[in-house]
Amino acid sequence: MIMHNPMAYMANQAYRGAATSVPPLKAISMLLGGAITFFQKSLAAQEARRFEEGHEYLLKATAILRGLSHNLDFTKGGAVAERLFQTYNSLIVASHKAFGRPHAPTSFRRIIAAVTELREAWEHVDATARGGKIAPSDSARTG
Repeated sequence: MIMHNPMAYMANQAYRGAATSVPPLKAISMLLGGAITFFQKSLAAQEARRFEEGHEYLLKATAILRGLSHNLDFTKGGAVAERLFQTYNSLIVASHKAFGRPHAPTSFRRIIAAVTELREAWEHVDATARGGKIAPSDSARTG
C-alpha cells in the first residue's frame, strides 16, 4: 500500500523498524519518549513564535500517538485497549486545539505530563513482564 501522507509513511517505517529490532513494550516506551520530545520542541518553537516549526513538531508528536492508537489489539486488550485508544486520541485533539493559542504553554505542559505518565506506566509494565525493576534513569527521564 502506498502512503500519500509522508508523515504517516515515516511513522509506519518507525513502527516497522522498532518492531523488528526492539521488544514491543520497550518500543512503546521509546515511541512515547519521542512524542514527548516532539511536544517539548513544539512548545519551545511556539514560545519563540516559530509557529511553522512548532506545527511540524506537533504533527510528528501526534503521528506517533496516532500510530500507537491504530496498532492497539482490541481483541486481546479489551477495555484497556479501548481506554488507551481514547487517551491517545484525546491527547491528539487537545494538542491541536491548544496549538498557537494563548493557553498553549499550560496545555502543552499538561499534555507532556500525561504522555510522560503513559511512558512510565509502560516502562513499569515492561519491567514487571521481565521480572525486574525500573532503572532509576528510566523513570527520571524527561524526554
